[in-house]
Amino acid sequence: MDTGTAGWFLAGGNHQVPKLHASGIWGLGFGVWNLGFSPYHLPVNRLVVLVTALVALVTAATVVWMEVRQEREFRRLVAEGDAALDANRTSEAIEAFSGALAFKPDSMLAHLQRAETYRRRGAADLTAALRDAREAHTLDPTAPQPIELLGDISSAMGHHNEAIDYYDRYLQLDDRGTRVMYKLALAYIRQGRPAQAIDPLRRATGLDDRFAEAHYLLGLALRDRGNGDDALTELRRAVALDPALIPAREELADIHLARGRSSDAIEQLEAIAALEPSRPERAVDVALTLSRSGQRVAAVIFLGRAAERHPDSPVLFAALGRVWLETAAAEDDPSAVQKAIAALQRPARKPDATSEVLTLLGEAQLRGGNVADAERTLQQAVTRQPVDAVAYRHLAEAARRRGHIDAARDAEARYLRLIPGG
Repeated sequence: MDTGTAGWFLAGGNHQVPKLHASGIWGLGFGVWNLGFSPYHLPVNRLVVLVTALVALVTAATVVWMEVRQEREFRRLVAEGDAALDANRTSEAIEAFSGALAFKPDSMLAHLQRAETYRRRGAADLTAALRDAREAHTLDPTAPQPIELLGDISSAMGHHNEAIDYYDRYLQLDDRGTRVMYKLALAYIRQGRPAQAIDPLRRATGLDDRFAEAHYLLGLALRDRGNGDDALTELRRAVALDPALIPAREELADIHLARGRSSDAIEQLEAIAALEPSRPERAVDVALTLSRSGQRVAAVIFLGRAAERHPDSPVLFAALGRVWLETAAAEDDPSAVQKAIAALQRPARKPDATSEVLTLLGEAQLRGGNVADAERTLQQAVTRQPVDAVAYRHLAEAARRRGHIDAARDAEARYLRLIPGG
């Protein structure tokens, strides 16, 4: 196009537009083809772009939908596992957490919860628990929960040194973790190092003075160090905070008995018996302590009431027979011997009678002069497991009194093997 023509065109003239030959266009190196606009190809290109965009959108939506679905399923399985674990349905919990890990193998939470489930199942599954806990710790080395659980599993496996190391590492992350301070102290005590347990327990009770179990454990550590007065203080504090903390009451009773404070010991034993009325042996502990402190009538009354609640308990009748025998020995009372025999005959007739019951009956029969019956009863006593060693001593006496010298020597030899110097 020359200059004139261009001027005319720009001026908006109405002259006919000059025709340009195609070669002229190519010669200029400028044309519709060079711009990529083709009246023939434009619709096709748009369709391709549209289809490609649509496919990408569908693919992205599918991926997002799958991720959302997997996340939802993962959360559902974890929740199911947690509910099963709370209900102590450990097999269901393991199945649920394993399903969750199939969706998210790198989930620290799922590994942690499955490890805890395996730990609760006991010794047979501790190796699996340790594996999952280690994986949880690897996935998140800064999380304190896997470190604590590793300590718990190590402690359950009897690896107290490793447990102590894990609990120390936990406390480096959280120096106010009173629960872990307690566990650290417990590991020291189980390792036979009560002195090392005192500091973490002091820290724990300093942060939470109402931590009854920590006061109890501190009492044990102080007792083992020979500091009985401070031990009593801590044990009393534990019981004041938690009256149902039976181990603390048991320790208090033991310390009182060792110091000759029978009434204080009986107070604790009576409280324990009241807390556990379904266990007749708790009543036995009270009664025997009463009897040994000279309160034999009170002991008999206490056992009589307990026997009304547990009429088929051999330990109660054995204790009643023992108290009557102690009464007979202390007061030289033949009637007490007959009462002992009456109390012991009922449990002794049962096919599952224990060696203790038969031994007490044999002793009562010896005291009452029924030597032949005593020998037969004591021969039965030494056949029951576990054998009450005293049965051999009484059997030796009964056999000797009946002229069975060889049997007496044999029984005496067996007694001396069980109780050297007895």
